Formats: sequence, structure tokens, C-alpha cells
Amino acid sequence: MEAFLVSTGIVTLAEIGDKTQLLAFLLAARFKRPVPIIAGILVATLFNHGIAGALGTWITTVLGPDVLRWVLGLSFLGMAGWTLIPDKIEEEEAKIASRFGVFGATLVTFFLAEMGDKTQVATVAMAAHYTSPLLVVAGTTLGMLIADVPAVFVGDKLAKKIPMKPVHITAAALFALLGVMTLLGAGKGFGF
Repeated sequence: MEAFLVSTGIVTLAEIGDKTQLLAFLLAARFKRPVPIIAGILVATLFNHGIAGALGTWITTVLGPDVLRWVLGLSFLGMAGWTLIPDKIEEEEAKIASRFGVFGATLVTFFLAEMGDKTQVATVAMAAHYTSPLLVVAGTTLGMLIADVPAVFVGDKLAKKIPMKPVHITAAALFALLGVMTLLGAGKGFGF
């Protein structure tokens, strides 16, 4: 259950102000159809984070426990720094929306925007850290929805009221804490 809760919390915080949340704002403003946008976010995130969870699980079979501990610990610390850098949405990701309908546009743009994004990298790291990749993927997907569904419904009005800097600092602190705990051997009970 810890894997689910930690994954949900970290991704929720990391997603606030992320480019995929900005994409949710943009799609909502453009199409004004929340149900297919939310469905597209859900399917894209499940697929993308499912791949990330599988990669994280595979990594645990390739790396020895000591190397894995250092890779994960440093990855979490890297994520802490990356979380402090605000994202901007790219115009090309938004242009895809006009070709595939609301659901298809959301599915394609979210999947592409998530490739190599900090929440996808975090999913890889957490799936490698915890022995329950399905709980991690469920948690990271829920975290994405917690952050992005309100964006779909209230758009820019909510974004202007959320203090982004404290949210990013909190998410960075959680990633840093996970990194330090991993480096200090807190994951020994998990086999690394």
C-alpha cells in the first residue's frame, strides 16, 4: 500500500505546473468537452506509466542490489532538482489535437508529452524501488488524474490561484527524501 500512496502523492505534486497539466488546460479551453479529455488522459497515462513500470521492474533484474540502490537514490535526487524547473507546453503537441478528435487528440498528445517527462521517469524509479509495480502504476495514474482532472474543469482560473513554487518545493523535497533514504539503505527490506 505504501507504493500506491507514495506514488500517488509524489506524482500529484510533481504534475502541478507540469507540461501535461498545461496540456490539459489547453485541451479543455480548446474543445470544452471534459469527458473525452479525461478518458484520453486516463488511457494515455495507463499505457505510458505501464511501460515505465515494466521498465522499472526490468531494471531490478539487470542491476545488482548495491548498484540499483545508488542508481535509484541518485535518480530520486535528480528528480528533486528537475521538479524545481517549470515546464512549458510545446506548440507541436497542441497541434496534433486538430487531427484525431477530442479523445484521440488527448490520448496522442498526452502519451507523447509524457515520454521522458519527470512523472514517467519517477514511475520508472518508483517501480524499481518498490516490489509492486502495479501499485506504483495505479498510484502514478491516480496522481496524474488528481492533478489534471481539475485542470480540465476549471482551467486557467485554478492555475492562477495555486502557489506553484511551494508545490514544486514540496514535491522536490519528497523526491530528495526518497533519494536520501534509498542511498542510506532504507530499501533493504525490498531486496536492494
